[in-house]
Amino acid sequence: MTVPELRPAPSDPIEPNAKPIGVLLVGHGTRDEVGTQQFFELAGKLQTQLPAMLVQPSLLEFQQPTIPVAWNRLVSQGVTEIRVAPLLLFAAGHAKQDIPDLVRKCQAATPHVSFTHTRPISRQAALVDLVCSHLRASRRQFTHPDDEITLMMVGRGSHDPCAQADMRVLSEVVSHRLGIKNPSTSFYAMAQPPFAETLDHLARRSRQILIHPHLLFDGRLFQAIQAIVTQAQAKYPDVEIRLSSYLGPHESVAQSIAARITENTAHV
Repeated sequence: MTVPELRPAPSDPIEPNAKPIGVLLVGHGTRDEVGTQQFFELAGKLQTQLPAMLVQPSLLEFQQPTIPVAWNRLVSQGVTEIRVAPLLLFAAGHAKQDIPDLVRKCQAATPHVSFTHTRPISRQAALVDLVCSHLRASRRQFTHPDDEITLMMVGRGSHDPCAQADMRVLSEVVSHRLGIKNPSTSFYAMAQPPFAETLDHLARRSRQILIHPHLLFDGRLFQAIQAIVTQAQAKYPDVEIRLSSYLGPHESVAQSIAARITENTAHV
């Protein structure tokens, strides 16, 4: 796969003698080609959001460029300050250990370059707005009154208790915004309660179930969630079960990352 080289927008060029700030955008990575393309599409939108910075995408797993390759690309363009932006919804193992470890090794080889870590996008305002927008679009497809809707928020899952708690808080925030009481939070893997079992339980006592897959891009995980939903729809034909969209390479996601990058960050 050819990775497009991102450049600052021509409408806001970097001064010739100025040292540009680099942005190392770190994605998890997926074997799915569509999901990978969506990641690079989002990187392009982030470059538009940050025209005076140099954005370089990188991936932890499965695809190129890796963090060291992307780091060196920034350094080769004269960057001496890098903002490391994990494209992660919550702070768990990758954000707390894997990414910092790799970045420290890169910095050790280029000691003249400083770096800061930005926070995962979590419940950044634009991201919450996007989640609610996707859910409202799916909500309009129901045939029964709104007060009969059960909201299910499903996350990827993590062993990290803080990441699990953040997902549950997001569920509360979104349900309050949408005016839906008692949201259900479940996880596809690594955390309790499991999505498939929770959906089966709720389908026995609900008439309408609205599901938000809290994922960034298309890929095997989203497709697995789709398959579980399809099975539940066949098993409970009298229950309306609607699966909303993953977040995608949306402008609001780029805006959320840009907000994290430009807020105060601590040198590591």
